[in-house]
Amino acid sequence: RYFLVGSNPAETKYRVLKIDRTEPKDLVIIDDKHVYTQQEVRELLGRLDLGNRTKIGQKGSSGLSRAVSAFGVVGFVRFLEGYYIVLITKRRKMADIGGHAIYKIEDTNMIYIPNDSVRVTHPDEARYLRIFQNVDLSSNFYFSYSYDLSHSLQYNLTVLRMPLETLKTETTQSRQESFDIFEDEGLSTQGGSGVFGICSKPYEKYVWNGKLLEAVKNTVHRDWLLYIIHGFCGQSKLLIYGRPIYVTLIARRSSKFAGTRFLKRGANCEGDVANEVETEQILYDASVMSFSAGSYSSYVQVRGSVPLYWSQDISTMMPKPPITLDQADPFAHVAALHFDQMLQRFGSPIIILNLVKEREKRKHERILSEELVAAVTYLNQFLPPEHAIIYIPWDMAKYTKSKLCNVLDRLNVIAESVVKKTGFFVNRPDSYCSILRPDEKWNELGGCVVSTGRLQTGVLRTNCVDCLDRTNTAQFMVGKCALAYQLYSLGLIDKPNLQFDTDAVRLFEELYEDHGDTLSLQYGGSQLVHRVKTYRKIAPWTQHSKDIMQTLSRYYSNAFSDADRQDSINLFLGVFKPTEGKPHLWELPTDFYLHHKNTLTLSQTRRSYTYWWTTGVLKHLPLPFDEVTCAENRRKLTVKKFQKYEEEIDIHNEFFRPYELSSFDETFCLAMTNSTRDFMPKNVGIDPSPFTVRKPDETGKSVLG
Repeated sequence: RYFLVGSNPAETKYRVLKIDRTEPKDLVIIDDKHVYTQQEVRELLGRLDLGNRTKIGQKGSSGLSRAVSAFGVVGFVRFLEGYYIVLITKRRKMADIGGHAIYKIEDTNMIYIPNDSVRVTHPDEARYLRIFQNVDLSSNFYFSYSYDLSHSLQYNLTVLRMPLETLKTETTQSRQESFDIFEDEGLSTQGGSGVFGICSKPYEKYVWNGKLLEAVKNTVHRDWLLYIIHGFCGQSKLLIYGRPIYVTLIARRSSKFAGTRFLKRGANCEGDVANEVETEQILYDASVMSFSAGSYSSYVQVRGSVPLYWSQDISTMMPKPPITLDQADPFAHVAALHFDQMLQRFGSPIIILNLVKEREKRKHERILSEELVAAVTYLNQFLPPEHAIIYIPWDMAKYTKSKLCNVLDRLNVIAESVVKKTGFFVNRPDSYCSILRPDEKWNELGGCVVSTGRLQTGVLRTNCVDCLDRTNTAQFMVGKCALAYQLYSLGLIDKPNLQFDTDAVRLFEELYEDHGDTLSLQYGGSQLVHRVKTYRKIAPWTQHSKDIMQTLSRYYSNAFSDADRQDSINLFLGVFKPTEGKPHLWELPTDFYLHHKNTLTLSQTRRSYTYWWTTGVLKHLPLPFDEVTCAENRRKLTVKKFQKYEEEIDIHNEFFRPYELSSFDETFCLAMTNSTRDFMPKNVGIDPSPFTVRKPDETGKSVLG
């Protein structure tokens, strides 16, 4: 057998899983659900060790040996033989949100569970293993033990605030209703100063190892389940006269209809689109750690392919294959499903910023625009006008080529109007200085003002054809505009405006470029071709030769390596399950039938063409349905009552680790990748503010190199 021993960070509490190795095909896992102390675990392992020795008193062929040490279980997977277990063996801390560490997976290990004596070999097993391992888990997969990365900060903090009163009234009734939101772990609602700890269900769409954990989800304690997201995570430190402000960028890539550039386009029949990424920028004052006492602010935006059935045929070997619409969709069925998902998660208004070319010699990109306009117009007929989907077409390529106007100035106007409509999230009421020195832009701000602060309602959804270069620049401009509001709301600047070429914006721009490059590599196979600098028209000449290289690299990647990457993503996400007697993954001519469920079975229930949203969603708009206190949402929560200083909810010990010998130089806050110090000019003596405009040559990092 294998024994999996897990512990808390302080190594005072343990859980043990027993994995049976005598079953050639099935996964047999026994979880005794018991929490051991360190002493008990040592005794248990000692007993196992003694009981499994071959001869009594013989030390050499000991019964128990340590196979591997790991930081978490990614999941269990099976191809044609037995199960493998995938473990995280190396991790690196990438960011910190309110004392919750976010780690990037640096290395993983796959271990075959069944013993050699019972192994039934299969000739194609090795090939499947190779395809599975082609998904490089050490590139941009992130996890956190205590923070739910699949949800936005706004959701996580709203759930924490779900009024205690509703919880208290529930406990008395729920005993009869057989639906109990509390875990029976010695819970007494009377007496004792208790703290509620809340654990929410992750948002399936952004979890990448959901299928790998499916085999054990219902048998093991939820502490074993570690959910992983894929995308990007970066954190930089903005020093405002010594006051540390952390700027964090988290991008979550959707695991539904995931894949590479020309192979995944448009949407599938369930309304999930290709290259869908949710980008969240979180800003907080790092001098106060906890969520309850600190000041936190976040802004979310989305990118994703145009939600229609469309594709490009890559067999022609042209750099820009013609765009074809595959199915007529007069009632905008797919778009309806897609926007319904968005209304549930983000509320209204949903704003579409479409950067596709409008004027072309031969009709190429314009096909998409025309269809999208038709779909949005159709869907808007049935929504109440105040919650209608807002559509902004803006041909970015045309404005870039024209000599007269500056692209980014025009984008800035759009960005301002977008942020004004959606507002942003901040977890504290407006500071007094905004009453003293009122700002007219601030008072017109949308969103939803509540007693505890502001909520973002609605979201911006940006798209071009690839959702890479143009989209990233547009998202950067909207992010920059939102960043100004976020800084203003925390009382750090006196007007909600930020200038280019200030240290703060240079720092933010670098964060966004990293984010763009990473997402572009995942979907398009190369880094960004056009950057913010290209659109500001200050890019040096060397940049253009780089751009040509990136274009070639993209072309090569699309022609040769994308099909393999698509296969391995399909296998990793469980879209394709290898079975005896069915065709193998590499024998399939296309993966169309795997991603479009309705090609194989017709669903019985047809959705209404006019009432295209889920019931209950409209009732709460502009607030998103997912964040409303109602019975359905409460089922997604597990609530536990703790003593005040129990280590499961104790941020201080988790973050400062008093039980370890640590040195200041190694703490994360000091080893952070970027800080404004790197961008400040060397002779900064006069003006260290990160909001002063510098000359292009005044910088710690050379802008050109």
